[in-house]
Amino acid sequence: MPTAFHALIKMATFAVVLKDHEMKAEEIKQLFESFEAIAIEYEGIECWSARELYPVLGYARWDRFKEAINRAKESCVNAGESITDHFSNVGKMVLLGSGAERQIDDILLTRYACYLIAQNGDPRKPEIAFAQNYFAVQTRRAEIVQQRILDHERVQARAKLAETENRLSGVLYERGVDSKGFAIIRTKGDRALFGLNTALMKRRVGAPDKRPLADFLSTVAIKAKDLAAEMTSVNVQQKDLRGQIAIEGEHVDNNTAVRGMLLDRGIRPETLPPGEDVKKVERRLKADEKKILPKPSKKK
Repeated sequence: MPTAFHALIKMATFAVVLKDHEMKAEEIKQLFESFEAIAIEYEGIECWSARELYPVLGYARWDRFKEAINRAKESCVNAGESITDHFSNVGKMVLLGSGAERQIDDILLTRYACYLIAQNGDPRKPEIAFAQNYFAVQTRRAEIVQQRILDHERVQARAKLAETENRLSGVLYERGVDSKGFAIIRTKGDRALFGLNTALMKRRVGAPDKRPLADFLSTVAIKAKDLAAEMTSVNVQQKDLRGQIAIEGEHVDNNTAVRGMLLDRGIRPETLPPGEDVKKVERRLKADEKKILPKPSKKK
């Protein structure tokens, strides 16, 4: 069961997210330059040396990176692709402390192979999260990669909010709140968070009446709604609240607290620029991935 401690951790994490949002552009620029610096061309194909790639991806040991490569090879086979087309075993000469050279095993990786390795990595690591987007688009322009990362974060935040609200709905249903009551509670929460009711916020961000408000909010606003909903889920269970009125008050308090946190950081959530329809963004990201992913081989 969630605890109040977990809620405090989430509030602290949200504050860090707001701070990191300001530094993201520079971090992305540095990572982009690191990946570009080790890209090579081999027989007309863009490749990366596994030996040079693994420290850039945040791995400290080669053997751990080889495990990620093996998982990526399995994904390659599952996609109907030939491993040898994307993972080419080669030798690499390294300089020893004595001044002599020694040959070690290396693997030349295509962009697709690198993409699979990143997909099989831990997205909580900034290097992996960056690589998942860097290798998904065939571009050498940092600003395009940066925009894709921001789009990816927004789509993930929206999916997380949907998951949180679905879980909260289940918790509330067990405590005497039906779907209509949940909708009212959520609307009251929006009012507390944005200072405007849901209908007015929809008009402000250009959201159609039949679409969720969150589909047109900025990433920060989506995460703010998610944090408030998480806090409500925790506190409803911790305090054993039941019935629409008690739970409504709790949700309003939590959204008010999150709004206060945003205002302390100089952010008025109702004035944040609206986001592009998240469904369109999601379709665009999937289209980018289709461009990098080889077409499945036809089985005879």
